Amino acid sequence: MFLRIFLACFFASLAHNPSWAQENVDWLIDNRNFEAEFKKSATNPQRYELTNGLAKRSFLMREEVGATVGLENLNKGESIVRAVKPEALVVINGISHQVGGLTGQPDQAFLKDEWLVNMSPAAGALRLVGWELSVPDERLKWKRVRNASSQVVWPPEGVKVSFEYRLPETASPEKAPEFRVFVHYELYDGVPVFCKWLTVENLGQDSFVVDRFSSELLAVVEYDSRVELRDGVTYPRPESIHVETDFAFGGFNFENANRHVVHWRTDPEYSTQVNYLKSTPCLLEVAPSVGPSQTVDPGKTFQSFRTFELIYDSDDRERRSLSLRKMYRTIAPWVTENPLMHHMRDANPVAVKRAINDAAEVGFEMVILSFGSGFDIENETPQYVRQWQELADYAASKEVELGGYSLLSSRRIGGGNDIVPPAGQALTHGSCPSLASEWGQEYFRRLRRFYDQTGFSCLEHDGPYPGDVDITERLPLQKGELDSQWVQGQISNNFYRWCRARGIYINAPDYYFLNGSSKCGMGYREVNWSLPRSLQLLHARQNIYDGTWYKTPSMGWMFVPLSEYHGGGAAATIEPLRDHLEHYAQMIDSNLGLGVQACYRGPRLFDSPETRDLVKQKVAWFKKHRAILESDVVHGRRPDGRNLDWMLHVNPGLDECGMLVVYNPTGSQVSQRLKVNVYYTGLSDAAEVTDSLGGSVRVDVQRDYTIELKVVVPPNGMSWYLLK
Repeated sequence: MFLRIFLACFFASLAHNPSWAQENVDWLIDNRNFEAEFKKSATNPQRYELTNGLAKRSFLMREEVGATVGLENLNKGESIVRAVKPEALVVINGISHQVGGLTGQPDQAFLKDEWLVNMSPAAGALRLVGWELSVPDERLKWKRVRNASSQVVWPPEGVKVSFEYRLPETASPEKAPEFRVFVHYELYDGVPVFCKWLTVENLGQDSFVVDRFSSELLAVVEYDSRVELRDGVTYPRPESIHVETDFAFGGFNFENANRHVVHWRTDPEYSTQVNYLKSTPCLLEVAPSVGPSQTVDPGKTFQSFRTFELIYDSDDRERRSLSLRKMYRTIAPWVTENPLMHHMRDANPVAVKRAINDAAEVGFEMVILSFGSGFDIENETPQYVRQWQELADYAASKEVELGGYSLLSSRRIGGGNDIVPPAGQALTHGSCPSLASEWGQEYFRRLRRFYDQTGFSCLEHDGPYPGDVDITERLPLQKGELDSQWVQGQISNNFYRWCRARGIYINAPDYYFLNGSSKCGMGYREVNWSLPRSLQLLHARQNIYDGTWYKTPSMGWMFVPLSEYHGGGAAATIEPLRDHLEHYAQMIDSNLGLGVQACYRGPRLFDSPETRDLVKQKVAWFKKHRAILESDVVHGRRPDGRNLDWMLHVNPGLDECGMLVVYNPTGSQVSQRLKVNVYYTGLSDAAEVTDSLGGSVRVDVQRDYTIELKVVVPPNGMSWYLLK
């Protein structure tokens, strides 16, 4: 018996699964028992722990002292922090204040418990005066009006703890502002994800300005120790923790979108590091690069953005990716909404009504009036608005949603309404209207009014605010350069939250997921859709394979050029659809088979009974298996045009716990035996496998959690294998 258990663990480690997962419950398979709690340490009465069995943040709380003294990955038994830093920093009226923390650590390479006894708060630092326990906030309203994963809840369940800090009496000059700072933490059930943010409350009689803040400072264990650096060689930052915020914009991925707030800095206090110049990037600081420079009136409160920290428990790329995608499903569950979308190229009301009828007939769920269609969402004439209200009502009667396109950035307004960047800085999109300008305020008023009046339920928002700094004074909203990013970021975020509260679906080519958007580009080069059809097909699957390392399948849109897009002529387009049925089927299979929705852009979804029946059949298959197809994916073989490429859908919470989808890019039928790791399906003994043709076979799961499966895939086709 012992030998069998030992071998199972050994082979599992070879299959890149953490060995602990075979002896304990793996949270990526069953996370029900990992409940968050805030409790006193069993070994130290001055220590409290915010933990859920997966990750733990430890706080020392004594004699008005509050400090993070530990951040641990409990699955690996590893410490992530090496030294104590302040809980936060705030600069008010030009004076910097440390919030909590301790000084006097003998060596910042590691932290020994016995050192804490002799460590003390920094002179003048804000002191801990109390704390309160509650449940996680509903960060924004989510009106659930369409299909989303039944396995997600909102707000996420877990624990919230808020620490109150105030200046010590000895550090309060007579005319200093009277304020208090709350440092808020949340930890969620079932995922190793912390959330942290600050609030600054004005308790005095006069207004003050929050010039700057740092809401997180962590001395993180370095990823690598290098004595020296050389030009052209990047020093790797710590990879034990993933950090992003809900103050993100200007990018298709989280790193680009958070580059202005998530900073990996050098730590000059870390004097014993190996790097000779002390240049190791091992100090995490989460802070705006500019501002916020916000005035807080008496009795009012300033609130920072929120920082989310995912503690990785493995170096394996797939496991890290699954962890990240699980985080998004937890803290932004609206990303699991995944409607089938027709991008209608013609806004003529007669053509739109026909498109609605066609969508309903084949099972598409949304018609979006695309860019270049002639649709003008800013047109407020009563007749124009009434026309779209009637069409939206008609679409609803057919169980189809209606949405529209709007361009914000990448256009110039004039009249002093455009962002003027600081000298030497370029605008992200070449030009961008200021959201705090008169035009910007009018623009958002028009959008809100249009959606309120028409009942449209989707916004394709092109060029959202990209984070550009504006030096222009735009009172009363914006003072100038120092507060411009903060003010415009809040305007943008508040609008997206307004949309989410009304059930409005948002496509936006930026990382606004944590503020209510559902989808951005999976990651593609637009001009690739002008390539010949056969090349587009392989590019599409490569884009999905690569994009789903960082997004769930439902978070990224793809593209299907039914009519010409970015050139390429007849060789690049599917129209007339009836003449290219095989390619049309392959494009649908390449997207729906991987759980991804594309923008099917053109004047129609079908042009003949044969085309209609093809699309209808593909959509019906997708909807039959929608739960597993929209679940997570395990990457198999990346498309290269030379052999089979495949991915495995996994969801241990479903009876259909896995679906293997295999594509053949060659012109000949391929029969091959694949070795597939089914660990993340939850299967451990055997799998009942049903194939595309209705055949069924029982396959034993090997000790390394793999199955061997014979697949047969037709030329330029797809085959699928359902696992139970």
